[in-house]
Amino acid sequence: MRKHPGLSRRAMLKGSGAVLAGAALSTRVVAAAPPAEPVTPTLIEAARKEGQVVYYTSTDLPVAEKLARAFEAKYPGITVRVERTGAERVFQRVGQEYSSNIHAVDVVNSSDAAHFIVWKRDGILAPYVPEEVARYYPDEHRDPDGQFASFRVWLSIIAYNTNLVKAEEAPKSFADLLDPKWKGKIVKAHPGYSGTIMTATYQMQRDLGWSFFEQLAKQNIMQVQSSTDPPKKLDLGERAVMADGNEYNIFQMKEASRPVEPVYATEGSPLIVGPNGIFKDCPHPNAARLFQSFALGREGQQLNIEIGGLRSVHAQAQEKAGRKPLKDIKTMKDDPAAVEREGESIKSRYTRIFRV
Repeated sequence: MRKHPGLSRRAMLKGSGAVLAGAALSTRVVAAAPPAEPVTPTLIEAARKEGQVVYYTSTDLPVAEKLARAFEAKYPGITVRVERTGAERVFQRVGQEYSSNIHAVDVVNSSDAAHFIVWKRDGILAPYVPEEVARYYPDEHRDPDGQFASFRVWLSIIAYNTNLVKAEEAPKSFADLLDPKWKGKIVKAHPGYSGTIMTATYQMQRDLGWSFFEQLAKQNIMQVQSSTDPPKKLDLGERAVMADGNEYNIFQMKEASRPVEPVYATEGSPLIVGPNGIFKDCPHPNAARLFQSFALGREGQQLNIEIGGLRSVHAQAQEKAGRKPLKDIKTMKDDPAAVEREGESIKSRYTRIFRV
């Protein structure tokens, strides 16, 4: 894999190291959060006059499109233009546009929560707190200044093809992936493209050590880009096991009777948080607020769960029957501040280890 063109996350948007610690989405408080805002007829009418909302997202395209169509059905006269790519490319695109004084995007989603640290620090996000976020979201999943909140939560997991691997022989841990029997049978994604894998790689090297990746690289890994790719390779039978990738794709496939099975590693599964935020200089500010309220509200969150296979932190959202509840899964701790600080070195070291 060639190194992706474009500026680095540090060069694109100016700013020194993040001054934050602790909870998943905590950031340095620079101002009080604005009052929570309900969806009103006035907001809906203003959004209709704008007629469009532009959404950059790293969510799997079919899921993002279904969210967009549901919004359009609820609010006729407003179209959603979905621009989907990997989180690192979303970040590059925003940086390149803003450095050229181009303000094309309204709402952004990234699977790398560290991106919101940078965007907030550089003053390009707009404060907006939907009423349901104020009422139903835990403090750790909403920015204290009201500039973003957790749109989607999921895990990066191990999984296997049930046609190729018997349940009793399937790996139960990351350590199991190092067994010689899996040589040439594993697929995994790349942190240089995927925000999910960037976040997962940070958590795994912190908890397991880089030595794990050095040993894994000896297993003749099939290296792909997006975190959506390993589940697809698994489903096609091109590899028997995936070392990382989206839990939500595995849910979708399993519930469609495809031959895949999730595994929650005994060491813990990396936890991924994908926030949504609105840009301060966006072209459709009212449509952006309405879309943000819908996406973060119970209706949008339940759609994420039912159709997207995602998790939600909305207190009124219901987990889907048949899926292992998040509370019953051992997870690794996310730390977007550390990802922002160490992202470039993580990509560099990973590339050296896997020679991709």
